[in-house]
Amino acid sequence: MARVTDLICYPVKGCAGTSVTDARLMPAGLAHDRSFMVISEDGIFRTQRRHPRLALIRPTISADGTRLTLDSAVSTDPHGTVHLDVTTSAVRRDVDLFGASFRGIDQGDDVAAWLSDALGTPSRLVRVPPEHDRIADGLTPGPSGYADSSAVHLLSRASLAHLNRRMADRGAPPLSMDRFRPNIVVDSHDHKGDADWAALPHAEDRARRISIGSAELGYAKLAVRCAVTIVAQDVGARRGPEPLRTLAGYRRAASGGVVFGAKFSVLTPGKLSVGDEVAVTEWGDAEL
Repeated sequence: MARVTDLICYPVKGCAGTSVTDARLMPAGLAHDRSFMVISEDGIFRTQRRHPRLALIRPTISADGTRLTLDSAVSTDPHGTVHLDVTTSAVRRDVDLFGASFRGIDQGDDVAAWLSDALGTPSRLVRVPPEHDRIADGLTPGPSGYADSSAVHLLSRASLAHLNRRMADRGAPPLSMDRFRPNIVVDSHDHKGDADWAALPHAEDRARRISIGSAELGYAKLAVRCAVTIVAQDVGARRGPEPLRTLAGYRRAASGGVVFGAKFSVLTPGKLSVGDEVAVTEWGDAEL
């Protein structure tokens, strides 16, 4: 049967992820996922597309979301560590995410100075306000924080293995899962081929309703891939042109772009754990 092999939360959009064994799935995704965002002084979100060193910033957030720590994923980094008490009462400011206007709660000058030093450009940190009411589009619309689109990104190990085989045929080295920054990674538990949907590459494209633990997900859309996938997450630098070059040869969407993995909205919040069975309760046709 298919099971969860990894759960990854990204408290600060664009920064390093945190692997966990258990997580609460909230209406807008894993608890605290993409609940903070780095912005420019004029409110435009920062992304690894232009600032790959974001990958080297490692956030740690307390279970109740009131304490956030940022440090460097590289021990020789000179920027040290910053701790902050998260505020939800500070002034709201306008922020821009892919041209859409939202609001964010500014987290103060200390963390802004730390981020500005780490990234080499003036930056600030904002938190999703409690009144945030963004609804991401897709086949199943749903709430979302500062994620690119839908609340949950799910990817199977079979899909990555298939991509790596195709890349090997081109003489390219394999990539790790962190290039794609999923929230939920699933794998075939017993590897019995067609008897288990997670053993088939890109089966997640066709899953329309998924039950995991006490939670349920509804399919929103395929995950369109961008230049973030060419950033080596362990060094915070671009290492192109893979995987986009290989994906372009067999994963072009009819609507444009290349796709890999699927995005889901939360139908029923609940608790998720590594090892949980992942059951597809409704199937559909792939949009590819």
